[in-house]
Amino acid sequence: MLKFADVELQVRQLSPQDRARLAELLLESLAEVSSPSVEAAWDAETRKRIAEFERGDLELIPAEEVCARARKLAD
Repeated sequence: MLKFADVELQVRQLSPQDRARLAELLLESLAEVSSPSVEAAWDAETRKRIAEFERGDLELIPAEEVCARARKLAD
């Protein structure tokens, strides 16, 4: 039986480009099993967030700051 830990070790040995391609394939495979209700929920959330942005109700944070915060959390 294939174990997750074994797969993870193998994946970490791939080049960054190959890992990115694998990630894309995995995400695509998840999209294939998505249900209409999940899609509808994502659509509604997207519309809600766009409306909040257009009204100016969101606190916008520059990507650089978000990445810096994420790096601090990872340390």
